Amino acid sequence: MGSTEEGPEISGGVDGVAVVEALSGVVEEVTSLPENRGPLRRMSFDLTQRVKLLAPLFDELRDDAGSIRPDELRGLESLRVALVEAKEILRLVNAGSRLYQVLRSSKFEISFQMATESIEKAINEICLDNLNIPLEVKEQIELLHSHLHRAKETMELPDLQLHRDLSWALNENYSDISVIKRISEKLQLKNKNDIIKESVALNEMVISSDGEPDVSLDDMSLLLKKINDCVLSENLASASMDRKTSFSKHRSPVIPDDFRCPMSLELMKDPVIISSGLTYERSYIQKWLENGHKTCPKTQQPLSHTILTPNFILKSLIVQWCDANGIELNKKHSNMKPENNSDCNQAGIKALMSKLANGSQEEQRAAAGELRLLAKRNADNRICIAEAGAIPLLIQLLSSPDPRTQEHAVTALLNLSINDDNKHIIVKEKAIPKIVEVLQSETMEARENAAATLFSLSVVDSNKILIGEAGAIPLLISLLCEGSPRVKAGIVDHLITMLVDPTLGMIDETLAILAILSNNQDGKTAIASSHPIPLLVKLMKSGSSRVRESAAALMYSLCSGVEQNLKVAKEVGAEEALKELLETGTERAKRKAGSLLALMHQGAEPSEIAYTCVEQNA
Repeated sequence: MGSTEEGPEISGGVDGVAVVEALSGVVEEVTSLPENRGPLRRMSFDLTQRVKLLAPLFDELRDDAGSIRPDELRGLESLRVALVEAKEILRLVNAGSRLYQVLRSSKFEISFQMATESIEKAINEICLDNLNIPLEVKEQIELLHSHLHRAKETMELPDLQLHRDLSWALNENYSDISVIKRISEKLQLKNKNDIIKESVALNEMVISSDGEPDVSLDDMSLLLKKINDCVLSENLASASMDRKTSFSKHRSPVIPDDFRCPMSLELMKDPVIISSGLTYERSYIQKWLENGHKTCPKTQQPLSHTILTPNFILKSLIVQWCDANGIELNKKHSNMKPENNSDCNQAGIKALMSKLANGSQEEQRAAAGELRLLAKRNADNRICIAEAGAIPLLIQLLSSPDPRTQEHAVTALLNLSINDDNKHIIVKEKAIPKIVEVLQSETMEARENAAATLFSLSVVDSNKILIGEAGAIPLLISLLCEGSPRVKAGIVDHLITMLVDPTLGMIDETLAILAILSNNQDGKTAIASSHPIPLLVKLMKSGSSRVRESAAALMYSLCSGVEQNLKVAKEVGAEEALKELLETGTERAKRKAGSLLALMHQGAEPSEIAYTCVEQNA
């Protein structure tokens, strides 16, 4: 929830004036926050207004603060803590990434709900009758309390159109300009300044989360690039005219500060991030490091490593800004990625290996975390890390007593396992039993990523037997059916990814696991939130007989009793695929197809009689 900030101590010598002044100060800070224009603007507006409604109470208490009873003073202090938490949420949302907020809207909704509940609970601790306040102020606070009580029990309805648009836009080959424009409008990313701010917010989020946010950075980068392209295309004509006018009046346009290297103050052509989180031009920071410096040039912060991470989001924005302003970057820098897109260097990898093998617990944790990030970024890194001998060392860390080290190790193995040769090495090193042990880890993220690693390894048929023999199946089912919604959602993300990539050879198995998960209401909700219906329709049309049957069964489970899912199924052409299944599918596929068609036409739960009628008509 964020910092609660230190407040007046509640003790025998209570300073009521300080408590009231602190409360008034928080309200003033919330009032001074800029209006939120992002996807969470409604929730931000509501919470801000509720905080503002408390101002009259604190104004009245100022004149009589010294006589407030201890019990009420303690309640007011609880209220101060709750308001500081609310202020912190509002501040973070205002400054944060809008793409992240909409992709993880449920996470933020819970935060706003918790803030509302905390304020309501704190007000409930205060006996208003014991405060020397006018009747109208008392009635206003009572009304606010009643409103907060109702608000904490209601959830804001999601913007289904926006989530549908995002689902389509996340397809790399999808480029409907009208959909991208709708997303741009709803997220208020409508001009270059908005997009630059969003890029900075994304970059800061990655840094604060150790480079591993709980949503795909690739997805956010893809969305931001499409939005940026949309904004650029809409303003291309006017930009061309502005460019001509600018060239006639000025020698060159003003370079945005975010595009300048902190060392050279020149436009960056190949921006890279160092371990302090700042971005520099590659050539300048490389020279700095080669000269023996071990600190960040700007902050003088000691560097934990010397690996340079390409800042692809910023580079995309720089390239497009240059295009819009008639500036030509050097040809060798014109591509989005450097020719050698591996982040690995022999010295850096060797240092990480040494820390994994012989370092302290903290050094092992940090090294495993660095390898986790490197292995995620690209194929060359995965090969480089495996060739350096990291896999056996990471497997040893699966038994680490430190939960965070264990989590980093299993996630690094997950990322490395994307490479087929690495799958073989991981299994050869007898990692499967230790990965299964991580399914019982105390951290949910470690359990989730252990499950994903087993799914990745099970692409190889012979590995499925080893996974089963290691006792993974009961633990996986327990995790899927009994885990928290966040874990379900995380596993579902991995499963949907496996459905999208047919080269993994896991479509049938993945559909079976999703079908098990959909029998649990939380699991069903998690699957639906990943917007899988268009993909299921595609599988019903083009998959094998078994895949078509499993896809129809899963879609039936998702659509039963959920009108919105039925509506989406109709919109993406499910009816045609279902009619074809009635004629050519397996017996089970025909039953599911008939039941779904009956559900679509009748708008009610189908029966076997309804199925029979549909089958006969077909």
